[in-house]
Amino acid sequence: MAAPDELHQAAVRIGRANPEGRQGRSKYLKQLDYSVLQQCIHCGMCLPTCPTYDETKLERNSPRGRIALMRRIADGQLEVTQAFGQELYFCLGCLTCETVCPAGVRYGEMFEYARADIEQAGVMRNPRRDVVRACTLKWLFTHPQALRTVGRLVWLYQASGLESLVRRLNVTALLPARLRMLEPLTPRMQRHFSDALIRPVETPPNRKFRVGLLTGCVQDLAFSHVNRDTADVLLANGCEVVTPRRQSCCGSIHAHNGELELAKRMARRILDAFDLANLDAVITNAAGCGTHLKNYGHLLRDDPAYAERAANWSAKLRDIHEWLAQIGIRPPPASVPQTVTYHEACHLCHGQKITRQPRQVLKAIPGLELVELPESTWCCGSAGIYNITQPEMSQKLLGRKMQNIEKTGATTVSSANPGCSVQLQAGVRQANKRWQIVHPISLLAQAYRAPGKG
Repeated sequence: MAAPDELHQAAVRIGRANPEGRQGRSKYLKQLDYSVLQQCIHCGMCLPTCPTYDETKLERNSPRGRIALMRRIADGQLEVTQAFGQELYFCLGCLTCETVCPAGVRYGEMFEYARADIEQAGVMRNPRRDVVRACTLKWLFTHPQALRTVGRLVWLYQASGLESLVRRLNVTALLPARLRMLEPLTPRMQRHFSDALIRPVETPPNRKFRVGLLTGCVQDLAFSHVNRDTADVLLANGCEVVTPRRQSCCGSIHAHNGELELAKRMARRILDAFDLANLDAVITNAAGCGTHLKNYGHLLRDDPAYAERAANWSAKLRDIHEWLAQIGIRPPPASVPQTVTYHEACHLCHGQKITRQPRQVLKAIPGLELVELPESTWCCGSAGIYNITQPEMSQKLLGRKMQNIEKTGATTVSSANPGCSVQLQAGVRQANKRWQIVHPISLLAQAYRAPGKG
């Protein structure tokens, strides 16, 4: 294990490796409670669990190396540089380090503040990047109707057969290399979005609880059927389901990519959409979103108009598996024979510490055989938009995940995060496999709908 001084020196080297260009002082890391930055004890337990360190074996690509660098920047000993930006955007933000850390380091909080510093300093700016971020993070994901319009256009492209024709004729070979690599990651859009599938209020005959249902943004476009399945499962377990119309993005993608002020704006929109006082819980079925949604209380703690509401929100926010385990899962009456393996989304198992409950859901399905996936908690390489910004590293992680799935012999892979599902579906197509990628809640919903035993 390297001595603390050596770790700081490794961080300083990358901090000073500043090519000509922008640099700036910290704004956000300086605001962070300094005790958070001091938590790391340099024990090294995070090293074998960090995907980037495992790949490169470079100290700067490890959580403790990055923390040492962040601490120097917060202290004002180093500037925010392009090299710092490149390092923090090479990090997956998978939070595995938080799970294994004996000191309880809050790496996710530091990670988001560091990326916010990178964006406010402008050290990564270039014309193409600026245009992409302006069109996506700052416009598309802040305008729900525009996002749905794009989703509808992609659905038409796919449903018309044009996508298949383009691929069959190898027209994609004419695209620039980066777009050619990204094209297979295009998710399948659904014909109907959540507003068309779920009524604003649906009530079971044996109502015990009243819950709000989050429909998400990408989840709404590409996995609206999972939202319908979630509503059906909640109804089957005695929950009245309230689904506000045309919900906006929760702000997760903004917070993870250095746009903290935008993330706060999106959080306020979500809070305004729900009548929280009349709900027993607010339910999310997207792991990556869930971690951020549970953080609203902290995100808006200094907002006098929203702080109290945000704290109550965080107290009521539940992942769907967590909620079902809390209230007790009603066993499905029918047997559905199948062999399933379960991939753990990073932000569910590491961000929310939810690992037991999804397995409870799967094991509640009669006839389902659950085969444990080797390295089930190892990142698949999706990591928000990591598969777009760091395609080479993402593909290495995806290949590793595909090899482990192959070992299980299962033909159904269960995953509780839209980003993971899109990534795994791309891996299935690349490997020419017939595996299904299905949300655990969809499997439970199918079991509820299956004909009874008679």
